[in-house]
Amino acid sequence: MTHTSSVWLVLLAAFVAANLPFINERWLAVWPRQAPKTLWMRLLELLVLYALVGALGIALEQYAGQISPQGWEFYATTAALFATLAFPGFVYRYLYRHRG
Repeated sequence: MTHTSSVWLVLLAAFVAANLPFINERWLAVWPRQAPKTLWMRLLELLVLYALVGALGIALEQYAGQISPQGWEFYATTAALFATLAFPGFVYRYLYRHRG
């Protein structure tokens, strides 16, 4: 796998994972729930999915070579990017007027 395809894979996984809490009522899209999820549960799920996408990125970086050390700035930037990628799902869940 090339470096370019690894980057696109992580970006695609981040986009899907960021929107996943807002488009279904299952916990991590696997385990069904009796009651609807609250906003706080969706944000917690978003945090868990952020960590999973980060683990995927670290695994692909390890596969490509040596892992580069990162500071807090990297994690603040990627968390902001992940929250930005979650915006379409948030809009669909909370701001879009559903008919019926």
